[in-house]
Order: sequence, then C-alpha cells, then structure tokens
Amino acid sequence: MAKVTRDDVARLAGTSTAVVSYVINNGPRPVAPATRERVLAAIKELGYRPDRVAQAMASRRTDLIGLIIPDARQPFFGEMAHAVEQAASERGKMVLVGNTDYVAEREVHYLRAFLGMRVSGLILVSHALNDQAAAEIDAWDARVVLLHERPEAIDDVAVVTDDLGGAQLAVRHLLDHGHPYVACVGGTAETPSVGDPVSDHVEGWRRAMDEAGISTEGRLFEAPYNRYDAYRVSLELLSGPDRPPAVFCSTDDQAIGLLRAARELRIDVPGELAVIGFDDIKEAALADPPMTTIASDRSAMARAAVDLVLDDGLRVAGSRRERLKVFPSRLVARRSCGCEQPPGGAPGQAP
Repeated sequence: MAKVTRDDVARLAGTSTAVVSYVINNGPRPVAPATRERVLAAIKELGYRPDRVAQAMASRRTDLIGLIIPDARQPFFGEMAHAVEQAASERGKMVLVGNTDYVAEREVHYLRAFLGMRVSGLILVSHALNDQAAAEIDAWDARVVLLHERPEAIDDVAVVTDDLGGAQLAVRHLLDHGHPYVACVGGTAETPSVGDPVSDHVEGWRRAMDEAGISTEGRLFEAPYNRYDAYRVSLELLSGPDRPPAVFCSTDDQAIGLLRAARELRIDVPGELAVIGFDDIKEAALADPPMTTIASDRSAMARAAVDLVLDDGLRVAGSRRERLKVFPSRLVARRSCGCEQPPGGAPGQAP
C-alpha cells in the first residue's frame, strides 16, 4: 500500500501543501476554519501520519520538551512532572523526563541527551546546577526555563514559589497558636545555600523567629528531603528531653515522616506537638492528622514554564528580578497545627 503524502491530503482537501502544513503545525500562518476542517477531514479519511523525524530535521526542533527533575518518586516532583506534561500537551508537545537523583553528573548527562535530541525547550528542576551543566546549556544556546529552583550558575528565566514568604507565614501561624518557639527540620549539609527552596524555607523560619524575638540556636535539625530518612531523624528529635512544642518542616515529605515518628512515640498531634509542612502534596490532606502546609499553584507554575520555554523572546534583556516569575504562597490550615477542619474537607483546600 502506497504511503499517504502531504500532497495527497492537499489534493483531497482542495488546497495547497503549505496550507496542510499550517494546519498540522498550528501555524505559522492562520487557516480559515472551513479550510482547516476540510484538511482535517482529508487527513482522517486518508489516514495520513506526519513524518515527525523529517519535520524535526527540517526545523532543527522536535515536538518534545525536556524535563529534568531530581526524583520523580518524591510526590512533589511527581506531581510537578504531571502538571508540566498536561501543560505541554495543551501546546501540542510531549515531555521527556530525566531523573538526576541529586547527582550532578546525571544532570549533565540528561542535558546533553535532551539538547542533542533538539528538544523544543528544556525545563530544569536543578538541585544545584554546576558550571559544567551551565556550560552545556550555553554551548547549545538552548531555550531553558528553571522551575522550582533558581541556582546561581546560570541566569535563565525562572518560575518559582515565594518560598521565603511561605515559610514565614507557616512559622508565624504556629507562634500565633501560642507556642513558645518553633523548631525547623531543614535540609542537609549538602543543601545549596543560594537558590534552593529548602534554604529559603530555613531562612524564612529564622526571620519569623527573629521578628518574634525568639532564639533559633539549637532548634534547626538536618534531614534529607524524603519521608523515610526524615522519619529516622524525627524519632531521635522527638525522643529527646527537649522535645519541641511545634515543628516547621521544609517539605511535606519530611513532615509525613515526622508524623509517623510521633504516632509511634504516642505523641498527640496537635495536642502535644504542632506540625506544618511545605508543598501541599495530595497526601498532606490524607495524613493522620490532616496536615497543615504551605501551597502554591503548581499547575499555573507548570503552565508558565511551558509557555516561557516555547514562546519567542524567552531570552530577553533585563535584570534578574525581571527574569524571575514568583508565584505566591498560601497557608492551607488543617488539624496538624491545631486548627479545626470540617470532616471530609477536600484535599488541597483550607477549611
């Protein structure tokens, strides 16, 4: 059976091959609705399938967006990847995902692989972008948008949450409940000091405590971002003689690990221990008790990142502040901090 070509579609639709191309690629020129319908009907009748490889070779770009994240097994990054995929699909693009496992060499590997495949753009959730990775991006003159984190090694457009303000909001809320102080479960010694959300969460905690005239000395505890290691750290923290009355965790995953440790130690939450996390992953609403957390609009952030990486004029002149799109944080109050929550409250909604 002969392969159906674009010429065949044009002949059946009674139009030119250029118009068929505009319909298939959604541009660059507009097509009248009636003509578009004739072309789409011809494509369906003939069973035409565009040769995406040939299109990519001609345009030096594919219909792919590269997404590099630290670890899709962590709920936050899994939900972020899903949001990016949905936003890309709305723009007619597909997403390639690479997990770095927080290893710089793997980040460079995926950068080279995705850029070598001529992706339309690259969305990068980088734990700590190093000079080698930045050099790869510069060498390819790539369209790159930083998402969630904004490492200092490159000055590309970034889409982030107000991590600093969100952390301050969480700590002030716990102090407003009457707790004498708030401990913080932060990152580890390897956590970057600049551009990393967890570093901003810790700094926000410090500022809120300082504003209240409360010392932070000896009240910051290191823990990896995942719930399993945070659980082990929390067992030691909550078993000690100076158990804190309230804890702000820099991620929801850490807070889930802490809640598990409190349950095993028969510590009542929030009666004896108040807890707030950060990220508002879906599991936060189903924790025991439902967990108060800090949220931002992940779907809107993902859509903004996809729009920026696909639209012309991504590389614009201006200051770093102008190249930074910051989404506000908001408090989602549930029972783990001591607030009342109506039974059956929907995940992700404040009471």
